Amino acid sequence: MIKFLPYLIVAAFIVTGCSSSKATQNNNKESGSEDSNAPKYSYLALGDSYTIGESVEESERWPVQLTEALRERGYAMAAPKIIARTGWTTADLIAGINSELNVQRDFDLVSILIGVNNQYQNKPITEYEEELREIFRKAINHSKKMEAGVFAVSIPDYGVTPFGSANQDEIGRDIDAFNAVFKRVAQEYNVDFYNITPISRRAADNPDLIAADELHPSGLMYRYWVEDFILNVVEKLPQEN
Repeated sequence: MIKFLPYLIVAAFIVTGCSSSKATQNNNKESGSEDSNAPKYSYLALGDSYTIGESVEESERWPVQLTEALRERGYAMAAPKIIARTGWTTADLIAGINSELNVQRDFDLVSILIGVNNQYQNKPITEYEEELREIFRKAINHSKKMEAGVFAVSIPDYGVTPFGSANQDEIGRDIDAFNAVFKRVAQEYNVDFYNITPISRRAADNPDLIAADELHPSGLMYRYWVEDFILNVVEKLPQEN
């Protein structure tokens, strides 16, 4: 019996190895099942306080609401990567992109909404245009589908809020001028431009569209934005079965 002991030990290892192999295969199958439910689409949102959702809950930010709306349509979206801060100008956004995307990262969707702080800080509109072009180049460079995967969202009019009401007409004219440049640069780069500025002006008659700080949009306002351009954004993604 003793002389057969080594053979029994070897046999035991073979059996154990087979069991381990089967377990590994089963685990791989389970992992594959989990992977099939993993996010397939990525989204980069570039901007300022409007993109980061100043004075609203994270779930009410318009990039987050857009992501959720896409999920409801069957798209396995990852949480959006947001590069935005309250008070950022175009120069600040460029610095933010350089800091947070220091290696090549490609996204299925890229959005741009920037410019209100250039206007508020009385930055030259020519400077805005020059820096905006750099932002568009960077956005396209980080888009899997190049310009086809990028879209721009117009600057809302804060002149209709309590914060801006004293200079409503002047602010409105300035926002229109900056948006004219924004739209023209988007067209130069063949990027879709979604004009939500008329929606933002509804806040003049509906305080529910303004956040508690009396300056920024509320979650409801952001929802209206998303509802306005969601079908256009869907067209930028592959059809889901």
